[in-house]
Amino acid sequence: MKFTANQIAELLNGEVVGDENVEVHTLSKIEDGEAGSLTFLSNPKYTPFIYSTHASVTIVDHDFVAEKEISTTLVKVANAYTAFSKLLEHYNLIKNNKLGIEAPISIADSAVYGDQIYIGAFTSIGENVHIGNNVKIYPNCYIGDNVVIGDNTTVMAGVKIYSDCIVGNHCNIDASVVIGADGFGFSPNEKGVYDKVPQIGNVVIEDNVDIGAATTIDRATLGSTIIRRGVKLDNQIQIAHNVVIGEHTVIAAQTGIAGSTKIGAYCQIGGQVGIAGHITIGNKVKIQGQSGISKNVSDNEVLQGTPAIGYGDYYKSYVHFKNLPQIAKTITELEKQIKK
Repeated sequence: MKFTANQIAELLNGEVVGDENVEVHTLSKIEDGEAGSLTFLSNPKYTPFIYSTHASVTIVDHDFVAEKEISTTLVKVANAYTAFSKLLEHYNLIKNNKLGIEAPISIADSAVYGDQIYIGAFTSIGENVHIGNNVKIYPNCYIGDNVVIGDNTTVMAGVKIYSDCIVGNHCNIDASVVIGADGFGFSPNEKGVYDKVPQIGNVVIEDNVDIGAATTIDRATLGSTIIRRGVKLDNQIQIAHNVVIGEHTVIAAQTGIAGSTKIGAYCQIGGQVGIAGHITIGNKVKIQGQSGISKNVSDNEVLQGTPAIGYGDYYKSYVHFKNLPQIAKTITELEKQIKK
């Protein structure tokens, strides 16, 4: 695919400074730009590279003024970073605009699907499945009975969506995600042997949710595990049965959330965080990476540590912890003087 500087400017509502007919066919970092590539400049630290880059087109902020000669054609926009992100989104839409149903494939007769869809080879679509318009399901996926997938949702290769689960509109589900596997429900009998508790609920994923590769979201024992609208989940996250995650919360990789915990809206949770079951975390909470949360958390708290304490208290304590050998030595010397 080739685009001229003028076409890019029209898409981004920008202004061309230079050759409006120059063409680009690939993307590059500004320091590695070659002829035929498109790049951008938003961080002032990279400004020196604009004078040496060989990229054919560079997106810059409106207020950028070249201090010496440049060879790249500029597209000036209100915000270069935002504009480049928009361009990447547009590029992905074009690149991933697959249509049709490949073979071999298994689609139940009772399944219903909308217009402009793509279903990749070796995918299995179960009974009474409802798939919306402009849905893309890549190869080697499993869509269980009674699943609902909303409009404009993308399901990447190898995803498994178990029976009765619901996925909303405009969602992106990355490779090898598992939605609706049984929750970790076992109960010890009188002999101390663990018997499985049937998990008969489902998973509900609302609109505009992004789920990273190899993340798992377990079905509820009863009712639903719920991921509210706008949630963004990184790769390799474990979400247990009956968890509810509030709207527009973001969670980084390798975090584990135990069963029946409720997380509020607009939270930010770092990587490798462990969250105990049956607790409630309020709205707009920030949890630093590798923290352990074992009790309820109020709105707007910022936490770090295991068990997690206030962010400020953690760093004050850490200063003393680093000096602990010297503190212990000082205390020992003081004790000797007191005894004398």
